[in-house]
Amino acid sequence: MRKQKLVIVGNGMAPGRMLEYLFDRNRDAFKVTIFNAEPRVNYNRLMLSPVLSGEKTYEDIITHGDDWYGEHGVTLHKSARVSEIDREAKTVTSENGVTEPYDKLVIATGSDPFIIPLPGKDLDGVLTYRDLDDVERMLDAAKRGGRAVVIGGGLLGLEAAAGLKMQGMEVTVLHLMPTLMERQLDPAAGFLLEEEFKRRGIDVRTKANSHEIVGDEAGRVKAIRLDDGTEIEASIVVMAVGIRPSAELARTVGLEVNRGVLVGDDMRTSDEDIFALGECVEHRSMCYGLVAPLYEMAGVIAENLLEGEAEYTGSATATKLKVTGVDLYSAGDFADGEDREEIVLRDASAGVYKRLVLKDNAIIGAVLYGETSDGPWFFDLIKKRTDVSEMRETLIFGQAYQGGAPLDPTAAVAALPDDAEICGCNGICKGKIVSAITEKSLTNLDGVRAHTKASASCGTCTGLVEQLLQVTLGDAYNPAAVTPMCGCTHLGHNDVRRLIKSKELKTISAVMQELEWTSSGGCAKCRPALNYYLVSDWPDEYADDYQSRFINERVHANIQKDGTYSVVPRMWGGMTSSKELRAIADVVDKFDIPAVKCTGGQRIDMLGIKKEDLPAVWADLGKAGFVSGQAYAKGLRTVKTCVGTDWCRFGTQDSTGLGIKIEKFMWGSWTPAKLKLAVSGCPRNCAEATCKDIGIICVDSGFEIHFAGAAGLDIKGTEVLGQVKTEEDALEHVVALAQMYREQGHYLERIYKWAKRIGYDEVRRQIMDDAEKRTAYFDRFVHSQKFAQIDPWSERVSGKDKHEFKPMAVLSQEAAE
Repeated sequence: MRKQKLVIVGNGMAPGRMLEYLFDRNRDAFKVTIFNAEPRVNYNRLMLSPVLSGEKTYEDIITHGDDWYGEHGVTLHKSARVSEIDREAKTVTSENGVTEPYDKLVIATGSDPFIIPLPGKDLDGVLTYRDLDDVERMLDAAKRGGRAVVIGGGLLGLEAAAGLKMQGMEVTVLHLMPTLMERQLDPAAGFLLEEEFKRRGIDVRTKANSHEIVGDEAGRVKAIRLDDGTEIEASIVVMAVGIRPSAELARTVGLEVNRGVLVGDDMRTSDEDIFALGECVEHRSMCYGLVAPLYEMAGVIAENLLEGEAEYTGSATATKLKVTGVDLYSAGDFADGEDREEIVLRDASAGVYKRLVLKDNAIIGAVLYGETSDGPWFFDLIKKRTDVSEMRETLIFGQAYQGGAPLDPTAAVAALPDDAEICGCNGICKGKIVSAITEKSLTNLDGVRAHTKASASCGTCTGLVEQLLQVTLGDAYNPAAVTPMCGCTHLGHNDVRRLIKSKELKTISAVMQELEWTSSGGCAKCRPALNYYLVSDWPDEYADDYQSRFINERVHANIQKDGTYSVVPRMWGGMTSSKELRAIADVVDKFDIPAVKCTGGQRIDMLGIKKEDLPAVWADLGKAGFVSGQAYAKGLRTVKTCVGTDWCRFGTQDSTGLGIKIEKFMWGSWTPAKLKLAVSGCPRNCAEATCKDIGIICVDSGFEIHFAGAAGLDIKGTEVLGQVKTEEDALEHVVALAQMYREQGHYLERIYKWAKRIGYDEVRRQIMDDAEKRTAYFDRFVHSQKFAQIDPWSERVSGKDKHEFKPMAVLSQEAAE
């Protein structure tokens, strides 16, 4: 049976969600082709603000990577803006000459930013804020510094202003109306929002009408002039005053168009075989710019492509501002009217404002500022036009207060219906989250984020997701992933890592100052963690603070119970030679070392060395070619191997050679906790690769990669990551996996705990399925190694390493003083 041909014009969030719905229902119904005007894959446009602020990268917001399209048999034409649709021949042609036939066509051309026709609008430095290209232009401008003037105090304008401020620019917001976000907020909430932005150092000017953008002799922006004659210096001007449906393509091919492409409740246009989707659509005289309605449209089209009879009847909408630290929620209609009443709660000291608008005993609008956890509940009441007369007296206090006394907040979220929206960014309802928790045995927030995307974008629904975990798991829920990293801060490990990157914090003192540490010097728990995060994030800029490391890492040897030390030289892949063994024997005799032991990692451990003898021991070992085995490190320890095809009659691959290659490539790298690897030459697994942090089993057809094993306090077999064909592939996948762990693991969190926390499938998706992301991890590891592969023994012997041992208690006291 011939597959029908489905062509999609546009590759935004709405068509991406439509394809997810379609493939969930019938993966084989259509051969899908997408024309994308942008030169990239599908990404979450709601997360452009965190990319602009530096809190996320483009890679963090990719929804469907290249491998996803390949896995689903989708042909994606990038940088292929559509120039022609032939409705009679049923073909689509792009500007670069690609033509595809269709049986069904979906037009999802999105919207265009509105450009105010000001004099000077075409000057170099006048930008819009709509897609990733716009964000990249703003980031380039921010590197040069100066002042950004943002025209528009709506949702996008304020997000742009906050992001540019975090990038170090001075920022002025110009807004024509008396209060900010007047379409989503009433005047009181708009005033609170304005005050918050001013507290952040952003200049906000309301009732400000722009008159002209002034340029210099080179044709670049230098200022903006207002109607009252005020002139404000500007390096860039960002226009964020609204959007309009991008409907010109539909108009040129004869489809019915008003403001947007006209569709019926079945989402079909005036052509039976053409659907329209997203911001380009006009339905029942409404055009939508928020994601939730677009996802509802996507579900209807997916159903109707499969001969269903689904209908879209319109949407109530809710808005959140995606600016870190600003809690704002708005839903429904909150305009004044004679047939309406309102309930208002103000708590000036707490910075909380809530307003509900009622009509005929039902909520029709809600504005929440400062405390927004009840937003989804109010929104559900709005959508269902629920009669609230019986809860009228306590309604403003939220769901937890219904029935009299305050309830446990988890009781409130438990009472939400399964179709209640929890994550607005990704359109995730309560039922989907609960199902994922139970079916996939998720136990923490990171697991839910990995499997459902809920709370993985702007993060404002995090509290609700945590409550769902508590409701679903009961006492089995352990919120350790979101507890403070130590008593010096209220921030968890994830937030600290995120803010180090977004705020470009490059010293421990800068972290403690900017993130408001309660202890000026930190403690023995947070200082080593911060030191690792800074080493990991800024390998070429941060100077490793050895005084913030544990004693074994500070003295480059393992301290023993009697105060002496053990020294373990590195033996690549467990291989040695008579020359190396003689050198070790000479050192043992020369320094009267009382004990010599073979380790489980196929190395030799010399125990009982006096502290004052350590430099001389290292010097003698260095002359024989040894470097530190880093048996003390939160880093790569060993790569254990068997003899493989060199000697064993069962060996299928050169396991020893591969192990040595990996160890020489990865040695010196710091990781959240110790990292042990192994390569076994056949499934008999003599190197015990299936209980290591990362293991490789050589098979006839290539290399099977394992991860997340444990053989210490916890006993756990590895998970299979996947199989690759060549040594080069194995090295790339292992290194990328290690880098992913380095960037996401909490300090002292072993790889098996990290993998369980974020989800084994998520690790496989990023390393095995997403070639672009895997390559990016690999490249970042390679960059880091330029600064990491320095032997600390030779550094100490040569005198380059001047650090001396001090107890952590002394260090904390010195820092405090």
